[in-house]
Amino acid sequence: MTLLQHLQVIPDPRLERTRRHELQSILAIALCATIAGADNWVEVAEFGELLHDWFIRFVPLPSGIASHDTFARVFRLLDAKQLELACQQWLAQVAGRVYGTVAIDGKSVRGSSKGDARRPLHMVSAWAADMGLLLGQCKVDGKSNEITAIPELLRLLHLKGCIVTIDAIGCQKSIAQQLHEHGAAYVLSLKGNQRHMHAVVQKHFEVQASQEPPDENTYTERSSGHGRQELRSYRLSPVPEALQRAAVHWPGLASVVQVTRQRQQTGGEASEEVSYYLSSLPVHTPARVLAHSIRSHWAVENQLHWSLDVAMREDAAQSYKDQGQHNQTLLRRMALQLLKSDTSVKVGVQAKRKRAGWDVGYLAHVLGIRV
Repeated sequence: MTLLQHLQVIPDPRLERTRRHELQSILAIALCATIAGADNWVEVAEFGELLHDWFIRFVPLPSGIASHDTFARVFRLLDAKQLELACQQWLAQVAGRVYGTVAIDGKSVRGSSKGDARRPLHMVSAWAADMGLLLGQCKVDGKSNEITAIPELLRLLHLKGCIVTIDAIGCQKSIAQQLHEHGAAYVLSLKGNQRHMHAVVQKHFEVQASQEPPDENTYTERSSGHGRQELRSYRLSPVPEALQRAAVHWPGLASVVQVTRQRQQTGGEASEEVSYYLSSLPVHTPARVLAHSIRSHWAVENQLHWSLDVAMREDAAQSYKDQGQHNQTLLRRMALQLLKSDTSVKVGVQAKRKRAGWDVGYLAHVLGIRV
């Protein structure tokens, strides 16, 4: 099924007597316009008007193209959970069997806030770093945080055999248990929110560092760029004896990790940062495998969040009413995934959006349809 076919099952929230434009048409035009560079409902309606004769080939347009007010009203009323479900089913179909590192992280949509009266929409996403695929996303409830949203997102995914990386806010016993039950390994950033465990792990590595030779599984890598050089050292160690009792409450916990990052700015000062992680990976796992997963966590920032901000202009989009902001966010993520999945041209997402706006043949190719 194409994405457009998945969208057809979403129920129309409008009264039947008030419908002049089919929901299927509104969703298809909005998605196509978003792919092709439209960033607001005025631009979506204009795109639809200019390509009326093309759209009429595959969607019903008994009353022509809807106005920008109609697009805005429909997306405010549309059940975001239903759109999220359709999106999730399509993403699962695209991904197939998931492998490698899956990074889970949150992002706020800054344009959805309105002073102190309204907090910005916050979405938690799962990004398959080794596949370059968005696996799913979940809205964080306005009165909650990522700790409640991450379990909801995990319930939608099939992550058996994957290595899941999450920032410190997701370093929770319940999340570790959920991942362990799903058959996924985890690497959870350990910081001050788990104060006792952080202190014990830090002390453990300090003691181990004084021993010669170190008995940990280690790996070192260097990189340079952006005016700096960086040396990263990874040390994988069994769970310290002082944490054995606490480890019982962390299903699957098998090792602890220290990462030391030493940076030297060109012509500037040197700096050092030390991070710690809890992991269900066995202690005999090659440290370079763990290094790859920890480094891959940043793919969710570099490949997903950065693309949403720069190529899809998400933070500049202003939407406040009802479910409009959530639905527009989902629309942008679907459009971004379609553009990233296309390998027929070797250009960035911004250039692909322009190409889709210039060439309806390319737009149809990105959508996976024949017109």
